[in-house]
Amino acid sequence: MADTDLTIRMIRSLAEIDPASWDACANPPAESVCEEVDSNYQEERFNPFITHAFLNACEASGSAIPRTGWGGAHILVEDAEGRLLAAAPCYLKSHSMGEYVFDQGWADAYERAGGRYYPKLQISVPFTPAPGRRLLVAAGPRAEEARAALISGLRAVMEKTGASSAHVTFLTKAEWETLGAEGFLQRTNKQFHFFDKGYGDFEGFLNSLASRKRKAIRRERKDALSAGVEIEWATGADLTKAHWDAFYAFYMDTGSRKWGTPYLTRKFFTLLSETMADRVLLIMAKREGRYIAGALNLIGDDALYGRNWGCIEEHPFLHFEVCYYQAIDFALSRGLRRVEAGAQGEHKLLRGYEPIETYSAHAIADPRLEKAVAQFLLEERREMARVIEAYAEHTPFRKGELQQERE
Repeated sequence: MADTDLTIRMIRSLAEIDPASWDACANPPAESVCEEVDSNYQEERFNPFITHAFLNACEASGSAIPRTGWGGAHILVEDAEGRLLAAAPCYLKSHSMGEYVFDQGWADAYERAGGRYYPKLQISVPFTPAPGRRLLVAAGPRAEEARAALISGLRAVMEKTGASSAHVTFLTKAEWETLGAEGFLQRTNKQFHFFDKGYGDFEGFLNSLASRKRKAIRRERKDALSAGVEIEWATGADLTKAHWDAFYAFYMDTGSRKWGTPYLTRKFFTLLSETMADRVLLIMAKREGRYIAGALNLIGDDALYGRNWGCIEEHPFLHFEVCYYQAIDFALSRGLRRVEAGAQGEHKLLRGYEPIETYSAHAIADPRLEKAVAQFLLEERREMARVIEAYAEHTPFRKGELQQERE
């Protein structure tokens, strides 16, 4: 870059960078990052997924490595003294799996036309559809300069590696708008999040629902536990090897049936427990003294993030109880403002989770493919806005309550 002392470089592994320097960019002081996204949603003050500990666990465990199609290509911006001012978790991908923002159709069309779509750059948290910052910038007087350098670095790395494209997924709305102004194509999608509107506890939440919906949830919760199922929360020092062994068995069984090959290794969960135990919540279901199902959640300062679910016994509504209702219970007990229960899942709507817009930004090297994708995304954004508006009209809250909360 001209007229600046900032240096942009790429590293292949998070192990090459000082954890404290990375985390100063990933989760700077709250007052420097709090951005209004819509009337219900504010960006997380502390996001556990972009910490050095979480991202390094993905790599050190053998889950996100070149052999699995996730080659580290992390971008750093440093000043003349070598201080890290900005960073982006970036991967050179040989496929489009584990991303939750689907571009396989673009890849197929481009390759049928004689192009080569892979490798591509993926700026994201591996296997994690949780919105949050992707352009990680330390607080300070050079923050905007460092952010501009980081965006320049994304394009430079794309060219250097011969990638067809760069995809920044599940980023914040502010980042989405910034990248859009820099010529990135803009894409939207949806998720369903639970928002605490001062309920106090689960009973307070239920009282905000229409009578029929309230009764349905009470019935589901009762049926989920009717076979003698008990629920256990484990976090911090209470997490044991027995918890993780059981949960990994659930994860492998369910993941194998759902995806064919589960993404995360057993070592990943060990590293997570060793480095982030206080940010981990396992919600476990037990019957007749044996764990039969569980859900992995991560705890932010403002939100509970549901990540993985698995089971070895099927019981009616147990998935809803463990993943959704218990998550709400825990969040309300801890004063967390929202629950993010992962990608997809229209069935969450009737259980108090509201539709929100999610964002991704895309830079494509070939102008022919870029033009075709831009046209597609224009209509897709319009349709997504219509879908979210329609879903918002069918929440289970008492008539008028959601509208009053947003005014």
